[in-house]
Amino acid sequence: MFEVIVVSLTQGITEFLPVSSSAHLIIFSDLLNFTKSSLLFDVSLHIGSFLAVIIYFKKEIINFINYRKIFILILIASFPTMIVGYFLIKYNVIDNLRTLRIIGWTTIIFGIILYISDKFKAGKKIENNFNLRSSLFLGIMQTISLIPGVSRSGITISASRLLGYDRVNSAKISFLLSLPTLFAVSIYGLKTLYEDNKLQLNDFNLIGLILSFIFSYLTIILLIKFLKNFNFLLFVIYRIILGVSLIIYTYL
Repeated sequence: MFEVIVVSLTQGITEFLPVSSSAHLIIFSDLLNFTKSSLLFDVSLHIGSFLAVIIYFKKEIINFINYRKIFILILIASFPTMIVGYFLIKYNVIDNLRTLRIIGWTTIIFGIILYISDKFKAGKKIENNFNLRSSLFLGIMQTISLIPGVSRSGITISASRLLGYDRVNSAKISFLLSLPTLFAVSIYGLKTLYEDNKLQLNDFNLIGLILSFIFSYLTIILLIKFLKNFNFLLFVIYRIILGVSLIIYTYL
């Protein structure tokens, strides 16, 4: 149960913060000697995060007609990551990137990029300025997040800041871009489990889904409130400390 709580907490919080959820899950699994979680449990965690975003943007989703342009552009932006991710998984490239040494370097490098991008002047809003150019740029940049330690949220926020979106809108763009990705990961996992006749929900999977949803939803709300008054420096400092610690740990 302890492992379920820790993994659910990690997924729920780090999925939407610019610190990389995959990196933290790998770190905890390695340092705490967690057993490898089942595919169904991983899918449950992603479904929990997916539902959290759905609930947060429920007004926009219900009022789809007025926001359909944004949702179509978000879908377009998600295609590059889905396509590249599919081939990386198909040819087992991802597994070769899931090392603490790589995570250490990517955590530092993309933390610095987050710091630099956060210095750009910004004033753009999703409702008024989100266009095909922004969609394509964000889609290409988001493919880099397939490397553990980069952070899907982090690279999306950095790219949005470079495009001139303010901090709150950059975070919201990151949340919206998570929808197609989380949905695709969940469907792919469920399809695989169904084909292998392993689609059997148990208590641990249900608890993981619920906890992931709660932690994800709270993280989204708190991050938006935080960014209305502060910048991303706290996350940059955290990334640098974490990255340096991992490099020291892996090289010594």
